[in-house]
Amino acid sequence: MTRFPLNTRAPSRFQRVAVRFAQISLATVLVSLPSGVMGGGGIGFSDAETLLLKALHEVRLSKLDLARQTIEELLVRYPNFRLAHLVQGDLWLAKAKPLLSLGNTSEIADQLTGLRAEATARVLREKDVAKPEFVPANFWRLPASQQFALAIDVDKSRLYVLENQNGRLIRVADFYATIGKAGGGKVREGDQRTPLGAYTLMGTISPQKLTDFYGAGAFPLDYPNAWDKRQGRNGFGIWLHGVPSDTYSRAPRASDGCVVVSNPDLKLIEKFITPGRTPFIIAQKVDWVDRDAAGKQAQGLLAAVEHWRSDWQALDTPRYLQHYATNFASDTQYIAEWRTQKTAVNAAKTWAKIELSDLSAVQYPGEKNLAIVTFDQNYQSSNLNGQTRKRQLWQLIDGRWQIIYEGSA
Repeated sequence: MTRFPLNTRAPSRFQRVAVRFAQISLATVLVSLPSGVMGGGGIGFSDAETLLLKALHEVRLSKLDLARQTIEELLVRYPNFRLAHLVQGDLWLAKAKPLLSLGNTSEIADQLTGLRAEATARVLREKDVAKPEFVPANFWRLPASQQFALAIDVDKSRLYVLENQNGRLIRVADFYATIGKAGGGKVREGDQRTPLGAYTLMGTISPQKLTDFYGAGAFPLDYPNAWDKRQGRNGFGIWLHGVPSDTYSRAPRASDGCVVVSNPDLKLIEKFITPGRTPFIIAQKVDWVDRDAAGKQAQGLLAAVEHWRSDWQALDTPRYLQHYATNFASDTQYIAEWRTQKTAVNAAKTWAKIELSDLSAVQYPGEKNLAIVTFDQNYQSSNLNGQTRKRQLWQLIDGRWQIIYEGSA
């Protein structure tokens, strides 16, 4: 959209364009803006969001000239930021008369609705942010080697970055994010929903291998994971990716199921990602708790994992197999076949030594009694040695943690 210098009166042509693309009342956005919001005062704000919130705060204080200057600065840096264009258009139209209602231009009604939803999501970020010492309740344990973890709050359209500092998670950044048109809770291919669960960002796809639609690149998720498959969920191609070059950001509900962020934000986020290792939870609503409380919730599970390892190492097959639930299934076997194979394997050994390292435990979003445990396994025995990375699903059944899935990670 054409921009005009601050020291000129907007011509009639601009008035027509502004009415067409920006006829939305700033009052409808500012209703959601908490008093005292200055913009840029929180953890990990992008500079685009900082300037946007600063301008909206200036509007709230009736400092419209300052707001116009701030928006002008924002658009110089990010000329494809459509929401900023909309705000700029309203600021120009406000010179003529107040705008008190949404425009009636039906052909762009959906676009205006999406931009308004984006503005609301961005300003509510300040109001709803959790205390700095709080972390998502899902991260029960992360190894020292896992420096970062990511979490998505679907209701808030927000992606959070947590840093693992000597075993203690610290929230270091957060970003506005787009999810599926139909919201969260993917069940089947084509339902335009973003999956809810605990995933891993498995790799990276450079922008050179993608169309412009995906922007600065993409990071595929391991959807559907073992739990999704047990629930009969299907679909594929769920990524964290950027936006087309002519777009700064998309509406909160605009993808076909992927998580989408602006290209500048994706370039920042990729610094926190180790492909194949970085945990990525997607929750309808992130539950924030004191970081020490999250660790305490894992104690029972971690004790069960250690008992499983110890019983296996002792070649105590009956006790070892008691850790597996009756509904257990690996990628290729159900519990009966598993018991038969493990009994035969252990009977052929005279000794075993099993070490677990880099162990992580993540409580599954939306499933209070389910956790994903991932670790590096060093296995040595009288007739076989090997190292592998393993993933297990543990479920609290009748008051006892039991394994319902086991496979390679």
